[in-house]
Amino acid sequence: MNGAEYGLRHGPYTALITARGAAVRVLQHRGRDLVVPFPAGGPNPHFRGVVVAPWPNRIPDGKYTFNGVDYRVPVNEPDRESALHGFTPELDWTLEARTENTLGLSCRIEPTPGYPFALSITACYRLDGDGLHTAVTAANAGERTAPYGVCPHPYLRAGPAPLDEWSLEVPAGRFLEVTPDRLLPLATRPVAGHAYDFRTARVIGSTAIDNAFTDIAFDGGGRASVVVRDPGGTGVGMAWDRSCPWLQIHTADKEHPSPNRLGLAVEPMTCPPDAFNSGQHLVQLQPGASHEASWSIYAS
Repeated sequence: MNGAEYGLRHGPYTALITARGAAVRVLQHRGRDLVVPFPAGGPNPHFRGVVVAPWPNRIPDGKYTFNGVDYRVPVNEPDRESALHGFTPELDWTLEARTENTLGLSCRIEPTPGYPFALSITACYRLDGDGLHTAVTAANAGERTAPYGVCPHPYLRAGPAPLDEWSLEVPAGRFLEVTPDRLLPLATRPVAGHAYDFRTARVIGSTAIDNAFTDIAFDGGGRASVVVRDPGGTGVGMAWDRSCPWLQIHTADKEHPSPNRLGLAVEPMTCPPDAFNSGQHLVQLQPGASHEASWSIYAS
């Protein structure tokens, strides 16, 4: 259950953030949903809107090796035999600060046999005329270097038309191929000439995506953005900074009875799937050190 939640308001924007998972349950602009919401007080389907840490995406079989030591974390995705989305989505975050348009939440990851590291994590939300801005900071509160990664998990909504009719723009030059059954990483390949080339905005159509993208084109200010538009003229964008050189896109394809293709999951990630094993872009957080990543969601 989601427990407590906190409302934010600024101009035409409103948001509701839950204590469980620090999830963005609702984000609206002039009453229009920018993310797929979920009911108050109940379970959160498919990790909607949560903060994901200390690893994004999945670790196959829950097994990884870090600094020469083998570890195993619990498998919570039995169909693919993987450990999915870290620990923070299931934690009840603590209220640290609140105003009409800002919110601070915190949680602590305590050492366990599979992850014997201590992290203190804060999520700061700010709603202004440019949308909802989130900054997540992790501090190593332990005595040993900790492997770490983070990402948000919103499902964006461009408007009332079906997802197949939305247009999508993704500023990424490469994508990560995965196995069809367990979605485990294989190798990156160029998007050029592939169905996943959305560097120029075009209609999603029937394309099914559940892949990470990289080789992201950041602008001169160090920001990149994904924009999704409804044929009726409304849209939603998500922007992030260079702390996230990877981006997971998922067209939310679900089997019955789950609702299918309700929204587009857009997840800027500090590292790719299974980074605890590959080490690629993995943050190695020294004792006493901290790491920050930030992103924004806005009406477009």
